[in-house]
Amino acid sequence: MNKYSVITAIAIIVIVTPFVFSTMNIVGSQQLEYRWHSPGTFSFFTMSNHGEMEFCNTLPFWMTFEKFEVSMFYTGTNVGSYEVKPLTLNPSASGVQEGVFSSENISNAQHTFMNFDFEFDSGDIRLDPNQFIVVVQTHTPILGIIPYSSTTQISAFNFDQMMNVEDLTCD
Repeated sequence: MNKYSVITAIAIIVIVTPFVFSTMNIVGSQQLEYRWHSPGTFSFFTMSNHGEMEFCNTLPFWMTFEKFEVSMFYTGTNVGSYEVKPLTLNPSASGVQEGVFSSENISNAQHTFMNFDFEFDSGDIRLDPNQFIVVVQTHTPILGIIPYSSTTQISAFNFDQMMNVEDLTCD
């Protein structure tokens, strides 16, 4: 093998590696499992006071996300968002990360959350749960500069069930 072939092979590896890493992050963010750090104790009200989430990388390679954001909407109005900063997860492993809740009207958000927590725990229906939507976005930029996000929209009841799950694949 001559020196030009070696230089070409090294150049190809150097060029392809960032794209492979970005692809792994995108696939990993779509397969990511998550729940509240203390299984079975999640409530929207607790989330409004910050707290920790546990993330599970179900794939056999490393995965990184830049931002994980949970936005809650009631009757089309943004009630608030819970945001987790960057995290890197080892293959088939879990990690815990602190999150911060923010809202333009925190007292209104907490009142709404208390009502839905009561409803989801078999209480009387006071607010229409079909109007309470959760949007989960995982931001994983391509090559560190091109914005990319994976977005999932689910009902608040289903999100509540996901956050209270006892076992993740990584357990």
